[in-house]
Amino acid sequence: MTTFTAPLESQPHLGRIALVTGASRGIGRAIAVQLARQGADLLLTARDETLLTAVAAEIRALGRRAAVCADDLREPAAAGRIVAAALAAFGAIDVVVNNAGATKRGDFLQLTDEDWLDGYALKLHGAVRLTRAAWPHLKARRGAVVNISGVGGRTPGPEFTIGGSVNGALLTFTKALADVGVRDGVQVNAINPGYVRSDRFNARIRQRIATTGETVEQAEARLVAEAESTRLGEPADIAHLVSFLVSPAARYLHGALIDADGGQTKTV
Repeated sequence: MTTFTAPLESQPHLGRIALVTGASRGIGRAIAVQLARQGADLLLTARDETLLTAVAAEIRALGRRAAVCADDLREPAAAGRIVAAALAAFGAIDVVVNNAGATKRGDFLQLTDEDWLDGYALKLHGAVRLTRAAWPHLKARRGAVVNISGVGGRTPGPEFTIGGSVNGALLTFTKALADVGVRDGVQVNAINPGYVRSDRFNARIRQRIATTGETVEQAEARLVAEAESTRLGEPADIAHLVSFLVSPAARYLHGALIDADGGQTKTV
């Protein structure tokens, strides 16, 4: 059985080659850029090739290498194509960040089977398939997996039945996979972001102000107050945490489900 007892200075640098899903915008883009700043080369994947190309250019401007693989992780064969693209570009994989996936909010009675199936297809099944495809390469280099889940997986709400269920499943997957990681020498953790400014969050704010007549600032302040949290998060908040998690300094963190939410999660 492989253990994590080697001294820090003998641990490999885990930021060398990273594969980030949902990397075209928001949290995924911020993670990719931050890892590049920390010395990583990146395989970027999402569905929008134009946006991915722009992120890749930003990373190259930082002096790091970046490759793009536009694909849809809902498709069962996509994970294999994405891993193959990373290997073709860089020859190895040190880090996988499973960030892709958004689920539909709404009244439970109005959500269809198709809504539920779509929610699981990308965020859970896509992460499972990609991790499985990358695992032999992560094992070979004592790599790391970070799953970006969400606070709804621990404290779901009535408008978030799909998202809460999917996030809860991803957290359970993280814990189970962490035991495989103990055996194979692969670090596995998850992050639960709270409210983070992103395209999706901004769309939610626009929907809210269309109903309430609030300004953007008022709507954001009310959400923070309702959540009893310190502030809204920024994509960079999650990106900095990911870059720490995959560094040698964080190697003792394993199987952790980390709430990065300004205190929004109240449950134990």
